Amino acid sequence: MHKIYSLMLHSVNSPDELKAVPQSRLPELATEIRCFLIENIAKTGGHLAPNLGIVELTLALHRTYSTPKDKIIWDVGHQAYVHKILTGRKHLFSTLRQKDGIAGFPKIKESPHDAFGAGHASTSLSAALGMATARDLKGEDFKVVAVIGDGSLTGGMAFEALNQIGYLQKKMVIILNDNKMSIDNNVGALAKYTQRITRTEKYRRVKEKIDQLIKRHKDKELRQLKGDLKSLTTPGIVFEKLGISYIGPIDGHKLTDIESALKQANQINGPVLIHAKTTKGKGLSYAEEHADKYHGVGPFVIESGKAPKKTAIITYTEAFAESLIELAKQDKRIVAITAAMPSGTGLSKFKEVFPKRCFDVGIAEQHAVTFAAGLATQGLRPVVAIYSTFLQRAFDQIIHDVAIQKLPIIFAIDRAGLVGEDGPTHHGVFDLSYLRLIPNMVVSAPKDESELRDLLSTATKHDGPFAIRYPRGAALGIPTPHTPQLIPIGQAQILQEGDDINLIAIGNTVHLAEQAHTLLKDQGISATVINTRFVKPLDPKIIEQAKLRPSLIIEENTQIGGLTSALQEHSITNLQSLALADRFIEHGNVNLLRKEQGISLENIMLKTKQLLQTSSISTTN
Repeated sequence: MHKIYSLMLHSVNSPDELKAVPQSRLPELATEIRCFLIENIAKTGGHLAPNLGIVELTLALHRTYSTPKDKIIWDVGHQAYVHKILTGRKHLFSTLRQKDGIAGFPKIKESPHDAFGAGHASTSLSAALGMATARDLKGEDFKVVAVIGDGSLTGGMAFEALNQIGYLQKKMVIILNDNKMSIDNNVGALAKYTQRITRTEKYRRVKEKIDQLIKRHKDKELRQLKGDLKSLTTPGIVFEKLGISYIGPIDGHKLTDIESALKQANQINGPVLIHAKTTKGKGLSYAEEHADKYHGVGPFVIESGKAPKKTAIITYTEAFAESLIELAKQDKRIVAITAAMPSGTGLSKFKEVFPKRCFDVGIAEQHAVTFAAGLATQGLRPVVAIYSTFLQRAFDQIIHDVAIQKLPIIFAIDRAGLVGEDGPTHHGVFDLSYLRLIPNMVVSAPKDESELRDLLSTATKHDGPFAIRYPRGAALGIPTPHTPQLIPIGQAQILQEGDDINLIAIGNTVHLAEQAHTLLKDQGISATVINTRFVKPLDPKIIEQAKLRPSLIIEENTQIGGLTSALQEHSITNLQSLALADRFIEHGNVNLLRKEQGISLENIMLKTKQLLQTSSISTTN
């Protein structure tokens, strides 16, 4: 599949240059783009399968429309690499998702061709409708196109937008990129409906024959027959009932069909949905066969598709899944819920053991939380496993449906803290803050995989909502005792005793504090190391310790509202904080980002000495 590309791809650096490519040479260009994607993503990592599957659709869009005047809005945005290649950023692909390089998602500030920023699912339809409405209010004439996958269409926000689109009747085009996948296989009634649509080729043939007969004979009965047939079998009946014209299904890899459908849609004075069938991972055999595995990848070997050999240490996600399976074997009340991420959250393993006790609700985090609330009212113990950044979408449900009623739901919050190359839409840096402010919530973070197991076991026995946040990637390789230990709710752990300064840490920053303790000891500085474990409730002993001596707080959470704020609320003044800045942190290698933000061993050492010096001067004065 991979090869040296010809001068054709080198000569296409803008939509205008693309339009100059003869129609007959477009399949060759599509092949070259796939080669370019594979060779570059193999080096940098990124979203491979989604972009391989949307090459022809993107070519057709940029040949039909004129960005940046016309607006193309990409849902989620992990399928926008081809769009970036065609809009002047091809030469920057060696920097993809690297610090200070181009982002893996559309960004308004990166290019005028990126009409709307993305990263989370189900946003494109609302944004597109807003743009179309603004266009009409201002008397402008640009076109608006939203590209949404069948996975994103399962999100509640997409349904809300469809309802309003059908009502307002603004001229806009919706491309439904139907590859039967989000990251894992799609679930739910709508996913089954769109799959059923693709099996209605017979309907299309019958409809075409009736249309030909109507043209010849202009028979009213034939028109009525066509209407009856449509009401019974038309694949787009749901959309048409909402007031949205439907075209399709079409082959999303056949450029002539796509361009023809786009031209037809542009003639309709109102909203139109084009249903395009595509293959995720198109053109790369192992990506087609295992589209979930190759949705987002790190660097890999092109010939085999394999990544460089990984460490034998389990990840926090794997530790969570194994612990949950253990607990569920002993407690039949435990059920697990994921929002379209069974593989990413580790629940695919849980489902293998307990298929009837694991629920994938699709890209619907709000529903996931309230569904869990309903289960909890009937005596079950739901575990809701969702990435930190995606759980933000269910903030109201956590308050209204869970916390007010004090229901025993466990929130297993994966990808907490900085996650690296996916950038600001995916960093889980707000959870300690947005959960700590909610009454009845217990908010915790383990220092290692063993403590994760202990907290999970403790949570199953707590009569109220309990959040456990843990980071992406490899754990610390700590041996796990056979029997998990119950941790008293809110109790911190003093790991090292010292007289000069407190190092107060939580979650994945605790091991840095312990390393700093050893180095400081060699330099004659005696530090107490406190593993907070909980930001809510906060152990009163931590407050007492912080009043006794200077304290340095270390947390991988925004500096507002987390552990730092919790201590500052108790009028403790002799402290400094190493937390994340009050700004959105861009993409890049996670270790580089942590260092940039001061979450490093070197900076802990530096800040400790500065704090002691400042405290000494203050005491002397």
